[in-house]
Amino acid sequence: MGTISEGSGGGKPQRRTCSCTKQDFLPEESFQSWANYGKALKETGMRLKDRVMSRSLDKSELTEIRARSGHEMKKNLTWWDLIWFGIGAVIGAGIFVLTGQEARDDAGPAVILSYVVSGVSAMLSVFCYTEFAVEIPVAGGSFAYLRVELGDFMAFIAAGNILLEYVIGGAAVSRSWTSYFATLLNHHPNDFRIHATSLDPDYSHLDPIAVVVITLVCVAAVLSTKATSRFNYVASIIHLAIIIFIIIAGLTHANTKNLSEFAPFGVRGLFSASAVLFFAYVGFDAVSTMAEETRNPAKDIPLGLVGAMTVTTVCYCLLALTLCLMQPYAQIDPDAPFSVAFEAIGMEWAKYIVAFGALKGMTTVLLVSAVGQARYLTHIARTHMVPPWFAEVHPTTGTPINATVVMLVATAIIAFFTNLNILSNLLSISTLFIFMLVAVALLVRRYYVSGETTDTNRNKLLGAIVLILASSIATAAYWAAGGEGWVGYVVTVVVWFGATGFLWWAVPQARAPQTWGVPLVPWLPSASIAINIFLLGSIDGPSFVRFGVWTVLLLIYYFFFGLHASYDTAKASAADGAGV
Repeated sequence: MGTISEGSGGGKPQRRTCSCTKQDFLPEESFQSWANYGKALKETGMRLKDRVMSRSLDKSELTEIRARSGHEMKKNLTWWDLIWFGIGAVIGAGIFVLTGQEARDDAGPAVILSYVVSGVSAMLSVFCYTEFAVEIPVAGGSFAYLRVELGDFMAFIAAGNILLEYVIGGAAVSRSWTSYFATLLNHHPNDFRIHATSLDPDYSHLDPIAVVVITLVCVAAVLSTKATSRFNYVASIIHLAIIIFIIIAGLTHANTKNLSEFAPFGVRGLFSASAVLFFAYVGFDAVSTMAEETRNPAKDIPLGLVGAMTVTTVCYCLLALTLCLMQPYAQIDPDAPFSVAFEAIGMEWAKYIVAFGALKGMTTVLLVSAVGQARYLTHIARTHMVPPWFAEVHPTTGTPINATVVMLVATAIIAFFTNLNILSNLLSISTLFIFMLVAVALLVRRYYVSGETTDTNRNKLLGAIVLILASSIATAAYWAAGGEGWVGYVVTVVVWFGATGFLWWAVPQARAPQTWGVPLVPWLPSASIAINIFLLGSIDGPSFVRFGVWTVLLLIYYFFFGLHASYDTAKASAADGAGV
């Protein structure tokens, strides 16, 4: 766990106009000639070792790395803005679409408990994110946190999955937008889609409305973060009012007999639904990317993140309970469950309110997601792992226009072709994987400081983390393989408990949080690791195949471009810092 700090990245920040030259995309030394590139490829092994061992510093992320955008993002957000951004980012397609799908096919009325499980997992991750966001308030979010604690290479792998998470999430929500829009107009969702019979069934229902919605969101996101915040604030208040209406109106027609067969698919169905429904909590990490634009990160970020997640979890559980009391689980519609449920109980007029509320919620989800994903890509580009052109911040709007447009174009392409069930499963894998890495990074942050932690304590920390990961993976694998006996779970859980207890008892913490910290370390982050990995074990196999393909593509890009660009940038930074 060596530390190689990085400075300004090869010179002073450049004030670039909007251009698309080779220097905007590949300005590093390795790409200035074919001879240079050939030499770089020959040094791939050495460079990879350097990048694997390199860790950034808090100070570098906060100053030199951030300066590479040329212009500062405007600091005009408060904790109040963040709470509403969090609510706007999370409450959308997950609750209004996936609840019906999972209640009918996987969990039955136990979908309520599925939301509790995924909510606990999300809340544990929120705490881990919050400590990092307070101490490293930059636009890079988890990418920046992992660069500091786990090094460049792991940060890149996470970065690819972060971008995949946002693209897929936006695509899934925009397709769901079409579904509820169709309901509002008394049509089936596929009435507004083009059926291309020559394509695979999972990719054959083309969705032009989703593309239009994403385009409009893109325009809003590039204009102003504060204006986006104001719109989100008003829209989220309306959205919460509609949610309250759904709960009250739905419960007036509650039938407790619908809960009599509470868990028809058993415990496995409950956890399988939890893994998919984690999609419903995706989005809060977008709030952490706005830390760079908050006025007082130490106060605003904890209040914003924890407050938003608390409100969201309560709303989800109440909405799921209401839906299951309104209709028998087998009759719940998978595309527009709440609208159809109101129609079934004789309140057809209410389905229009529900559809409007769903559209409002999904619009704010798309808008906050657009803001968050652009800031992730901006900070990744600042390190030159992707072309620095994406890092440019517009001097007038104070927003990263290039990153916003490119991310939303990718989102629109995926949304045009791909069905929701494929998107939701793949999204959950990426998100759970990233959240697990952030929890590991928090343990490293608390227990390891380069130059201060002894070799003995470092080795103890590594051993404990390996055992925590191994026992968590073993539990998830045993579950995924259909293990029914309790002995296997007892063994793996005891190993997890012992490894976490050893870390708590035998390894002194090397760093205390400056202003706000995660409570119950190492237990809370270790629990976050365990539950995220366990939920991964409940996701279907084909989704892991797609995840593997994406990871291979990431590595190909990294070995041929990202590795050499980030290596050159780090060396130029070191030379500048040494006064060379």
